[in-house]
Amino acid sequence: MLSALVYQKGLPFTGVLMDSGYATKTVMRHREQMQKTYYCPLKTNRRVDDSAGTTPYQRVDSLTWTQAQRKQGKSIKIRGFPKDHKVKLFRGASSDRRTA
Repeated sequence: MLSALVYQKGLPFTGVLMDSGYATKTVMRHREQMQKTYYCPLKTNRRVDDSAGTTPYQRVDSLTWTQAQRKQGKSIKIRGFPKDHKVKLFRGASSDRRTA
């Protein structure tokens, strides 16, 4: 559907908001190939590496954050992505009140 908007309709946009269900390697890489910025939450049990390979993958909810990283984000590798592929991760607060 997004490809049709870009390639057939020529709809101009730069960013894509996605739900965590779409935060898969295939979908995220496709957005990057389209040269679109995407924003999506990662599920808390997603395995990531912020140590450049010096420590094992850990759950995204167990990462430690410095004050600077809270403001600027941190570069991480998501398990299953290509070796050199990094994404920028930001930590945000969410409320317990969710809508269905």
